[in-house]
Amino acid sequence: MSSSTRASSDRWRSFAADTLALIVFFTATGILNERFIAGMTWEQVLDARLLGAGLMVVSGRPYGLWRDWIMRFSGPRRGSRIAWDALALVSFQVPIYAAILAISGADSDALLRGSLGVTVIMLALGRPYGAFLNLVRRRFGLPDGGDKPMSLNVQDP
Repeated sequence: MSSSTRASSDRWRSFAADTLALIVFFTATGILNERFIAGMTWEQVLDARLLGAGLMVVSGRPYGLWRDWIMRFSGPRRGSRIAWDALALVSFQVPIYAAILAISGADSDALLRGSLGVTVIMLALGRPYGAFLNLVRRRFGLPDGGDKPMSLNVQDP
């Protein structure tokens, strides 16, 4: 396989891995937050999850690149990786999530509760999601992210 073909294949696998990881991991947490913390109706939850899935297809790979870039600041210690993974997730996903809630019909109170709730959830899930993302990437035959700034995770031939 030529290096150009391999690079193209790796980009598609990176897109698929990052997108799949985001959809799988955050659909369940979104449902729990929207229904039981934000107090949205099941119809609003369905609308939010459908909109969220569409946005996750568009934002999965950009988030993966964002996380890789942010993680270059982390040190080798576990606490550093936890903090930087949490920062990456909160800084990228909370604004998108707030927009999903607003578009899905959440009133201002539900928008505030949902956004605060998801911030807490994402602070707690930043590192577990980062580890899950790396696991999915490995399953797709890709290296873990976060080692090189804005890495496309393209392996050398």
